[in-house]
Amino acid sequence: MAGEATPYEIHVPDADIDDLRRRLAATKLPPTFASVGHAYGFDLEVLPAYLDYWRERYDWRAQERALNALPNFVTEVDGQRVHFLHARSSHENALPLVISHGWPGSIVEFLKVIEPLTQPERHGGSADDAFHVVAPSLPGFAFSGPTTAPGWSPQRIGEAFHQLMSQLGYARYGAQGGDWGSLISTAIGAAHPEAACGIHTNLPLGAPPDPENPAAGLSETELADLAGMQPYMDTEMGYFNEQSTKPHTLGVGLGDSPAGLAAWILEKFTTWSDCDGDVESVFTKDELLTNISLYWFTDTATSAARIYYEFAQTGGLAGEIPRVEVPTGVARFPKELAGFLFPRSWCEQIYNVTHWTDMPRGGHFAAMEQPELFVEDVRTFFRSVR
Repeated sequence: MAGEATPYEIHVPDADIDDLRRRLAATKLPPTFASVGHAYGFDLEVLPAYLDYWRERYDWRAQERALNALPNFVTEVDGQRVHFLHARSSHENALPLVISHGWPGSIVEFLKVIEPLTQPERHGGSADDAFHVVAPSLPGFAFSGPTTAPGWSPQRIGEAFHQLMSQLGYARYGAQGGDWGSLISTAIGAAHPEAACGIHTNLPLGAPPDPENPAAGLSETELADLAGMQPYMDTEMGYFNEQSTKPHTLGVGLGDSPAGLAAWILEKFTTWSDCDGDVESVFTKDELLTNISLYWFTDTATSAARIYYEFAQTGGLAGEIPRVEVPTGVARFPKELAGFLFPRSWCEQIYNVTHWTDMPRGGHFAAMEQPELFVEDVRTFFRSVR
């Protein structure tokens, strides 16, 4: 498999589906208080409805068929298995685009945007805006399988994805990402300006132009965003700290209990999306459970959490961020993580920002939450660098 992409068909054995249902039926939930909502974590009065649906009504085979309707491949890069979707446009002059997800997401985040990106004329766009889309599962995530050795930081993944694009014959391409995908795209843009014509991100990194006076020159709105950073760091970073330091301890629970895995991931989709606490106002149960099922059936909850540990070993959030000189487009969604709503002037310390959009709605899972806004912004930015 090394160096050669081979077609891949997703198939979960019947025994694994039966085992999931057995475990869900035997779930032991902790006692809770009445009517506390999500104040203590994911609402334990709401969780049973998801577990019952997952066990009794959720149709994995239907979701599996939908995933297999897309062109799936696996290859080996830097000694690691990498699964990816490779949806080529019918337009030969389409721009190759590698699009990277984060945690606790997966390729499921991109299912609504692949056809609008590859066949724009079918979705209100022009054929001139077409892309050949490559959407990998991050090493350690889903069908890429567990990582088999330490060291798979976002920077290393960026290098692997550049190698993947080269392997596919794409000498010039764009990169897009949010969450870990943002760091991966940043790494690609910084290390390979000869190949990356531009990068687009919905979670840009930032640093104050004047560390001694970080508020200098900021608008009232930008100052309000900065004021929200510390409360976020105080109350919403527990998952980050745990996965950055003890992912294997946590992973025992996530890998053994589908209820635990569901609560861990559903909390983030509820807190991080533009849904005002009602996650099903944005996503369906099937969408949410398909994403969770990818972690469960591939036994990658632990290896996916390890990306936080590997990032910490490179310096983490306090580490050096490489400067990206290639053109960079930013889509800033209003309900993005409050700890990462950096002002444009801060982002310009890291990126050559040539395109910036303040979106009217949407949160962390941009392509999945607001696919039309996402697609239009990606088209608009890359139009300037094709």
